[in-house]
Amino acid sequence: MFETGTAVIGAGFIGPVHVEALQRAGVTVTGILGVSDEESQQAAKNLCLPKAYSNLEEILSDNKVQAVHVATPNRLHYEIAKSALLTGKHVICEKPLAMNSAESAELVRLAKNSGLAAGVNYNIRFYPLCLQAAEMVRAGEVGDIYSVCGSYIQDWLFSPTDYNWRVLAEEGGELRAIADIGTHWLDLVHNITGLEVEAVCADLKTVHPIRRRPTGEVQTFKAKEQSKVVETEPVKITTEDQGCVMIRFEGGGQGCLWVSQVTAGRKNHLRYEVAGSKCALSWCSEQPNDLWIGHRDRANEELIRDPSLVSDTTRSFISYPGGHNEGFGDTFKQCFRAFYSYIDAGDFSAPPPFPTFADGHREIVLCEAILTSHRENRWVELKGGSK
Repeated sequence: MFETGTAVIGAGFIGPVHVEALQRAGVTVTGILGVSDEESQQAAKNLCLPKAYSNLEEILSDNKVQAVHVATPNRLHYEIAKSALLTGKHVICEKPLAMNSAESAELVRLAKNSGLAAGVNYNIRFYPLCLQAAEMVRAGEVGDIYSVCGSYIQDWLFSPTDYNWRVLAEEGGELRAIADIGTHWLDLVHNITGLEVEAVCADLKTVHPIRRRPTGEVQTFKAKEQSKVVETEPVKITTEDQGCVMIRFEGGGQGCLWVSQVTAGRKNHLRYEVAGSKCALSWCSEQPNDLWIGHRDRANEELIRDPSLVSDTTRSFISYPGGHNEGFGDTFKQCFRAFYSYIDAGDFSAPPPFPTFADGHREIVLCEAILTSHRENRWVELKGGSK
């Protein structure tokens, strides 16, 4: 059991995922704050939490709260994270960290000067076989990285009648598919390979420039589950549904990312393939307990998620024996365990074992370069890399 008390801000799709993972990790959740008193009360009841907060100020003034989790719409991330840091609270924020790089850079500075732990929930890092892939690269088993290709594709916005706040630029930012799911891939690839992005060239597309917005809001992923006909109104969409990004890494490696939220049948499908001078690695989030290892001169291998077969570092993020599969919710638990173990250890000069605000800033800088590349139809270099 960790000593830090935590409040969760956001009671939509992802906030309750945080609550469940925190409880499984042994973190005391003091309560939750939604968009209204009704939502807060209902979420507290459903999640068996002791308190439904009425506003942010109540959380920040609660002495039982030493950390906050920000799981709100994107436009609120900056102000909430800033306020929490300034009142002495540790912070874990959903991605993107902020709406632009000026805001995220300020949050990085605040976090550095605060002496507090500040993380971004790039949970996909914590699939054990992604951690194992990173260990293999660092140990020299993959060799020099020639290329990294892959995709992150979904179908939850497949139809023009599919709608959620995330499609609106004023709520989620000018980029959507890239910022919402593409940044998970970019962060994951950086964590595995250690490669910094030197330049990008992007081609993005809004497949449905007009969507039908229900007169009442719907939760993320929930609209397609509803069978009844609801009243809608047309709304103009400027954020992208899909797109391709070519990547040039520092040191000469190449990359290519395809992102889509309109690919039928793909529910939540992240894939990467790393080609090195010694072997290749491939992994897919919909079969997360298998890592493919490709060879030129001998049979290929498939490593299963088994604590007896992986490195010591990877083993520390596995809870169950081989064959007892772990998935999406477990990655949140392991990310939060890393975060709160770091707080409990008390040595903030040590390298953080979780994605930091600096990592969140890197992805926003990348997003802005990708958007510029798309709009200006050219390669865009990142000054000093994506750091």
